[in-house]
Amino acid sequence: MKREAYVYDLIIVGAGPAGITSAVYAARKKMNFLVLTMNIGGQVTLSSRIENYIGFQYITGEELVKKFQEHLEEYKFELKIEKVNSIKKENDLFRVETNVGDYMGKTVIVATGRKPKELKVPGEEKFKNRGVTYCATCDAPFFDGLNVAVVGGGNSGLDAVLQLINIAKKIYLIENRSQLKADAIMVEKAKASGKVDIWTNTKVIEIMGDKVVTGIKVEKNGIETILSVQGIFVEIGSVPNSEIVNFVKKNHLGEIIVNCKCETSVPGLFAAGDVTDVPEKQIVIAAGEGAKAALSAFKYLSQR
Repeated sequence: MKREAYVYDLIIVGAGPAGITSAVYAARKKMNFLVLTMNIGGQVTLSSRIENYIGFQYITGEELVKKFQEHLEEYKFELKIEKVNSIKKENDLFRVETNVGDYMGKTVIVATGRKPKELKVPGEEKFKNRGVTYCATCDAPFFDGLNVAVVGGGNSGLDAVLQLINIAKKIYLIENRSQLKADAIMVEKAKASGKVDIWTNTKVIEIMGDKVVTGIKVEKNGIETILSVQGIFVEIGSVPNSEIVNFVKKNHLGEIIVNCKCETSVPGLFAAGDVTDVPEKQIVIAAGEGAKAALSAFKYLSQR
């Protein structure tokens, strides 16, 4: 279904920290805008504890998303829960195509964030949601008293480990590099628990099981070992959700390239947050970029 008869000043795609902040600033500027998203909060919902967001010494991802929603409810604007399939440029306008229909906008802010990387090993696809998971916050309680493996030695991996310490019986932390990349304080907490067996220089070969996961095959120093686990938490990073727009410049990682004003290579198209090439994927940074993107879109329209 096409809606060419109606044109928004701005369409914001995504409602994580960047998209939500863009919406707040667009609402304060009295812009005529629409937010299209699959959920509220984005990857924030996957965080168990947040200790570096200004104003909160400690807050859970769930609580922060609730704060975001409460802030949004202060303003009146359109928000639709729809899956965006593509963004296209048509003359001076943008067409945003979703699973429901098409929407036209004079400007667009892409704030679609990122999605978890996969291991791409035998057994991973087969055992998704049957022992293989990408969200400790969502699924950790299902592995109470069981042995689990966490793949990834960065902050997301250690966050999963810290969530599992009071739940799982034993945790194997697997990292393919020679050392863990996570913050030192997180590593210290994991080691102090006495529950975590750290395997560095270790590569995942295969995920094993029958109806559900029963083990993970790894290789360390040329020797293959099968670790008996009932759950596997994949925490090896993420990739940008940028495939919906193919007419804009991206870097080798697929991140949308932006300048300090959140402008892309296409006039009228802005991007903010983790989908862009801005260094450091942090909630506070994404929120700031979302504010800049909305202000830049407003200025763009005001000069035309």
